[in-house]
Amino acid sequence: MTAFLILGTVVALIALGLPVAVAIGGTGIVLYLLADQAMVLPMLPQRMYAAGTSFTLLAIPFFVMAGTIMNTAGITDRLFRLASVLVGRMRGGLGQVNVLASLLFSGMSGAAVADAAGLGQVEIRAMQKSGYGLGFSAAVTAASSTIGPIFPPSVPFVIYGGITGLSVVQLFLAGVVPGLLMTAVMMVAVAVTARLRNYPREARPTLREATVAVLGGVLPLGAPALLIGGLLGGLFTPTEAGVVACAYALFLGMVVYREITWRHLPGILWSTARSTAVIMFVIAASGFFGWMLTHQRVPDALVSGLLSVADGPMAATMLMLAVLLVLGMFIEGVAIIVITTPLFMPVVQHFGIDPLQFGVMLVLTTAIGLLTPPVGMVLFAICTVCRVRMGELVAELWPYLLGILVVTLLVAFIPAVSTLLPHYWAR
Repeated sequence: MTAFLILGTVVALIALGLPVAVAIGGTGIVLYLLADQAMVLPMLPQRMYAAGTSFTLLAIPFFVMAGTIMNTAGITDRLFRLASVLVGRMRGGLGQVNVLASLLFSGMSGAAVADAAGLGQVEIRAMQKSGYGLGFSAAVTAASSTIGPIFPPSVPFVIYGGITGLSVVQLFLAGVVPGLLMTAVMMVAVAVTARLRNYPREARPTLREATVAVLGGVLPLGAPALLIGGLLGGLFTPTEAGVVACAYALFLGMVVYREITWRHLPGILWSTARSTAVIMFVIAASGFFGWMLTHQRVPDALVSGLLSVADGPMAATMLMLAVLLVLGMFIEGVAIIVITTPLFMPVVQHFGIDPLQFGVMLVLTTAIGLLTPPVGMVLFAICTVCRVRMGELVAELWPYLLGILVVTLLVAFIPAVSTLLPHYWAR
């Protein structure tokens, strides 16, 4: 009961308009004051500092910066043209291109909002020009952008790995199959909708157009190959992989494509610093919050409570999944990860659930939360980019939300979907 009271307090404070980090930290402070334990509060700055100094978390600003550089360097346009050559002839043409381009872009940025705000502008503009409805174009763009947090590299997996101490490389591998499954179900949804509405296929590209698109997309695709190959080969850590991604993106933008000049760099750095500060403030506040939960023995009470209503790992998984889906409607994804991970990890361990499997399930539920009102960050980004009404966008989203939910259930109840690759690699 205490656990859900604490979660309810956090949700209520966020609903009142408080910043997420303030709501998380404020809940801990209020709890200690009400319990007449104010003498514990000097631990607040110490735990906040400790939470933000993990070496693994250094990867966050670099992956954020890599996504910003790629949007500025015109890489998004080149990936879109390559995807058009590969799948444009399928039913629903540019809708299929939209989904595949998001998968390609996710192999470099690892963030949904970066995809929606950067690549989304290119995708929606092209789809509208070809006669696709605004609502459909926006919905496909919003849904496909959620592949970014699942397919490696992934900022949410870096955060989860930093909190739990799990190998970030194994978490990246755990997201490969679910990311591909998300791509597949979205492409099926696009094909069905396109057939019902008689949306066109793209014209067959000429040899020259195909050659230009492939050559233009080869170098950007070198980034995920370089990152994943380097991580699996032990050439660099996830943090160093973020640095490599930035360096590679800068090389493409400044030397190869020459679309980034020195005057662009202050804006890129400022955007990166602002996004990183928001994420790190939440993580720092969650350090005190997680310590408070342990100090108050909330995880023990939660395990006992779940044992009284759940008779096995399947029932416990269903209950955790339900809580995460509800929280996703009200709280931003990073906040959900940092709030619920210390709460649910004892439950995961008690029922013998693989923490890699739980991590993928957790990030998938936050991806669904990005698409559900009232606090869907991707919804807001897409509405801002293409000026579509929220109601129209949400009405077109349901097939894709259903597809992501199906993938989430597969991960939740078939461990091999998320654990086969990392366990095979670890042997």
